[in-house]
Amino acid sequence: MPTFSTLKAPTAGTAITRKEGRLIVPADPIIPFIEGDGTGPDIWRASVRIFDAAVRKAFDNKKRIEWFEVPAGEKARTQFGEWLPNDTLEAVRTYKVAIKGPLTTPVGGGIRSLNVTLRQVLDLYACVRPVRYFTGTPSPVTHPELMNVVIFRENTEDVYAGIEWARGTPQAEKLIEFLEREMGKRIRPDSGIGIKPISETGTKRLVRMAIQYAVDNRRRTVTLVHKGNIMKFTEGAFRDWGYEVAKAEFRDQIVTEDEVTAGAPRDGKILLNDRIADSVFQQVLTRTADYDVFATPNLNGDYLSDACAAQVGGLGMAPGANIGDDIGFFEATHGTAPKYAGKDVINPSSVVLSGVMMFRYLGWTRAAELIESALEKTIGQKKVTYDLARQMAGATELKTSAFADAIIANL
Repeated sequence: MPTFSTLKAPTAGTAITRKEGRLIVPADPIIPFIEGDGTGPDIWRASVRIFDAAVRKAFDNKKRIEWFEVPAGEKARTQFGEWLPNDTLEAVRTYKVAIKGPLTTPVGGGIRSLNVTLRQVLDLYACVRPVRYFTGTPSPVTHPELMNVVIFRENTEDVYAGIEWARGTPQAEKLIEFLEREMGKRIRPDSGIGIKPISETGTKRLVRMAIQYAVDNRRRTVTLVHKGNIMKFTEGAFRDWGYEVAKAEFRDQIVTEDEVTAGAPRDGKILLNDRIADSVFQQVLTRTADYDVFATPNLNGDYLSDACAAQVGGLGMAPGANIGDDIGFFEATHGTAPKYAGKDVINPSSVVLSGVMMFRYLGWTRAAELIESALEKTIGQKKVTYDLARQMAGATELKTSAFADAIIANL
């Protein structure tokens, strides 16, 4: 059991463990949660009621979750004087699976992103974002039902590594001078400087996870997304290393697009291809059904996952997870929307569907299926929160809590 400095470990429930790399989930797992900042408490209160109701229904009251609140964000700063207490990190490491609402990320100064910090400190190297359409959800595109992708975004490198210096600082000036003197690369002296690392290790473990997911879930295609035509030794290397790990470790399960073009039979194998980042942005609109699983560097994946989510109802309908070799951390993908905090109006579906991902990760598939079908039924009844109601003729606009009630009734 963990030794906490301020938190108290739950007296009920059982810790999730791993044996030979496999998750061992008891009937009463302890799962840490962070309710989040801004609208986070409203969303969490609604979501956790849905989770508990689905587990009771799916397993006839024979399973339950012991929820363990751990602090982060504004609440942690108020209570403990720090944004991310070490106890929170220790709890997640101990109990293996966690879920959270949105956390504050200041722009232009102050703390660096708590989300990025969690991913880096816990080595949650894959941001996994499934994007699919729920019938009846308002959409800006003609055929949103064609969107059904899973995006694996590298989580620890690229520009999100946070290696940067402000204009005019001694560090920036020193690096600018070094680059001109030693490398012959002239940079304007009034520049801010950032470094973009993409490693073979980080790339291969991310692409490995994406291909293994495609194999396990019988997906058709894995697409490497990159800007390697310009950034040849970072994003171009991401592409090359992706093909290397695919051919070395999944040769019997994959065939590359080049091989198929040259006449090789597909024979039911997963098609591995790659696309330039700017090209794939228009192709997910114009050739949506051609894409299935994406593997991307950090920044490309950030953009692409939001762009895909826009086709199926926006970030309010988009779940996410940050997964490493030992820990699965599930999260809302949208921001904190502080002006709506405490008003009980925000769509909780991002956290709800992140819980669906969590239940599948636990192997509690029946609970996941119940929530998905109940959510789709509720949207089909046009009982929705304001973000969807304003786009749907004849909709009944519900508060966050009432939307949760409707979903629970449809379980």
